[in-house]
Amino acid sequence: MRCRRRIRWIFLLALAGGGAALLVRSRRALPSTAFFDVPDPAAVTVPPAPAPAVAAPVTEPADPAAPWVAPVDGQCPEGYPVKANDNSGIYHLPGGRFYDRTVPERCYASAEGAEADGYRRAKA
Repeated sequence: MRCRRRIRWIFLLALAGGGAALLVRSRRALPSTAFFDVPDPAAVTVPPAPAPAVAAPVTEPADPAAPWVAPVDGQCPEGYPVKANDNSGIYHLPGGRFYDRTVPERCYASAEGAEADGYRRAKA
């Protein structure tokens, strides 16, 4: 019985000593109060705002007979109804099962142009 009491006291003293050491160590790790000082507003300089970016003018494609054009806002422009997807290598025709759902990466004027670039027709 006495042995258990001694072991319990030793354990409690070690636990209290460890807690005290942890408390001392955490107090030393706190930053100094100089870290929290607020700088003088007169000493703070604000960099000038950058000049506004000039938007590039929208131009027509250089070659009107180009086999494909880039989509505009996720839609194919007029005259280029065939939607092609680079990831799958598939092109979709108007009226196809997934035509409305497809977000094109290239738009072709005809299926022949898409096939010439290596795309295959959608099965559905």
